[in-house]
Amino acid sequence: MKIIIVGGGKVGQATAKHLSGEGHDIVLIDKNFEHIQRISDRLDIMCVKGNGLRTGVLIDAGVADADLIIATTSSDEVNMLCCLTAKRLGAKHTIARIRDPEYSEELNTLKKEMGLDMIVNPEREAAAEIARVLRFPNAINVETFVDGKVEMVSFRIKDDGIMNGQSISSIMSRMKLSIIFCAVVHNGSVIIPDGNYVARTDDLFYVIGEPPEVYKFFKYIKRSTSSSKSAFVVGGGRIAYYLCSFLSEVGIGVKLIEINKDKCYELNEVLSDCVIINGDGSDAELLEEEDMSSFESVVTITGRDEENLLIALYASRAGVPKVVAKINRTNYDEIIESFGIDSIISPKNITAVQIIGFVRAMNNSIDYANIEAMYHIVDGKAEALEFLANDKTLYLGVPFKDIKFKKNFIVAAIERNGRVIIPSGNDFILKGDSVVLVSGNTRVTALNDVFENGGR
Repeated sequence: MKIIIVGGGKVGQATAKHLSGEGHDIVLIDKNFEHIQRISDRLDIMCVKGNGLRTGVLIDAGVADADLIIATTSSDEVNMLCCLTAKRLGAKHTIARIRDPEYSEELNTLKKEMGLDMIVNPEREAAAEIARVLRFPNAINVETFVDGKVEMVSFRIKDDGIMNGQSISSIMSRMKLSIIFCAVVHNGSVIIPDGNYVARTDDLFYVIGEPPEVYKFFKYIKRSTSSSKSAFVVGGGRIAYYLCSFLSEVGIGVKLIEINKDKCYELNEVLSDCVIINGDGSDAELLEEEDMSSFESVVTITGRDEENLLIALYASRAGVPKVVAKINRTNYDEIIESFGIDSIISPKNITAVQIIGFVRAMNNSIDYANIEAMYHIVDGKAEALEFLANDKTLYLGVPFKDIKFKKNFIVAAIERNGRVIIPSGNDFILKGDSVVLVSGNTRVTALNDVFENGGR
């Protein structure tokens, strides 16, 4: 597919990297020469220096033949206008990054009136992911499928934990819960485990099930199942606004530190349930004065990765039970892991994965638009996807035990008429089902990709 990306910032670069890696023809437009130079050095894509709002620039980039245009500049208004212009010049589909909370209640209207196929909001999605993690303090990440009816929760095996040294089959036989262990990360490699896999210290496990069943599982392995009751947030940007709104709705008390006084006034007006403090969140004395160590969770979401990392390390060493940091740069991964900070949020990667799911759906003429949700596991080494089965889906009504599946796939959950099924060999897929599957090391564009040689 031919895809034009307008905006070479963090989100634009991450999106270009992922989509070019999937074999698409990418053209990136940006006014900043340094952005263009940096991207040209790193990625094998065409770069155009110019204003993505100008029709001449869009025409030179090949907008008339573009399958998709993605506008990811720092201005919501520029992104919307760019998509509108591109659509009138011949672009088939458009995606706009729209972040301002003032537009949040008008997104459906904007999509309809401006002909947008998709709207992405990295800050809101990042805030939602952080809020889910704070519900499960002992989880590293929590992703949801089927409108929240299915959860995928990741957690690390402890040296003194109940699961350490136990096979999955023995654990399942004792628990008798309706869940599936859908993936394991062991020494950096992703494994789709069978019942014989033995859990080992520091393994990263992914478990899928309905929220009540996942809750019972965490209770069984003696991990905390109660959500954080208090959160200490450092940084007062858009993520903070969305996050504090989410946390206030579920009764989690929030204290927020922001260095910019004007932002503090703005946040104080719209976040009446939160305590807003004007100060430097990297100042150890201030953190001590505000009693950060007494909070059940600390979230560092300033605009600088280095600051977020340092404050997160300080909070971890101060004994805060749950620490979440916003980090966009991947070259910090080893440092972060060595200090034991597991919960890392990257808005640019969240957005890139959303767009990849949309592009894969577009690219598949048989199952167009049936990818409902998509999440990367361990920097894209594995994926969890939600599909909507249609009349083109193979083997409808055929029990799984009678179908040959490709290796490194697992059907983790099925939602049918409001009921969630954690499948066994006797279960099957019907038209209209929402199907959650996990894929290891294989790029999936359609539900039919899981079947081996036609399925039988």
